[in-house]
Amino acid sequence: MSKPNRASRWSLHGMTGLVTGGTRGIGHAIVEELAGFGARVHTCARNEAELYKCLRSWEKEGFIVTGSVCDVSSRTDREKLMEDVSSVFNGNLNILINNVGRNIRKPMVDFTAEEFSTLMATNFESIFHMCQLAYPLLKASGTGSVVFTSSVSGFVSLKSMSVQGATKGAINQLTKNLACEWAKDNIRSNAVAPWYIRTSMVEQVLANKEYLEEVFDRTPIRRLGDPTEVASLVAFLCLPASSYITGQIICVDGGMSVNGFYPRHD
Repeated sequence: MSKPNRASRWSLHGMTGLVTGGTRGIGHAIVEELAGFGARVHTCARNEAELYKCLRSWEKEGFIVTGSVCDVSSRTDREKLMEDVSSVFNGNLNILINNVGRNIRKPMVDFTAEEFSTLMATNFESIFHMCQLAYPLLKASGTGSVVFTSSVSGFVSLKSMSVQGATKGAINQLTKNLACEWAKDNIRSNAVAPWYIRTSMVEQVLANKEYLEEVFDRTPIRRLGDPTEVASLVAFLCLPASSYITGQIICVDGGMSVNGFYPRHD
């Protein structure tokens, strides 16, 4: 293959991307990161008012971002979303960021069948189906990149997160399978696996100062991550500069997942 010049290796100009759940937290940061590199981005959210507020803000910043109201846990909504994406991008999609996910924290034996189904449908079934729907558009683009938002819970045991961790473990394996199955179509597949990132999703848990200190004790860098620190890795995995990277799950965790026992004091 011909070697792209330095400028084109670090640019997403001319590329199109879909980011699910792009109005808050990590998803919001990813939208801005991709748009900042020059991509045209489409995103979705359940809350219509929140979505259009973000779209107006991005327009003022000069980003090219469109959006759809969509609950990705609904099969019908997912199909309508992909119809919108195909229409907006003329049947071509370079980037798919499967970002939406949720958690229910409780001991494994206390999960109801409904709660289990909710997490499986939102965190894994929806992502699997989104990939199926996006495949023809990714293939048509000639060069595609799929990035999943996984979690360190897919690697290590975290308290009260047995089901969420299982869905993330499934995402990790899907990442590897698609990297091999879709390589022939020039579509890469990778995942990012964050630890605690400062978003609204974790505010309530981390309001407990004692618990927060325990989090810091397990994290060599001794702080929470910022959504932009996840978004920058996601963007890199979409850039031509990362064109030989596929099938990887990369932790964004301040060292948490590799921390065995390293006391803070000698």
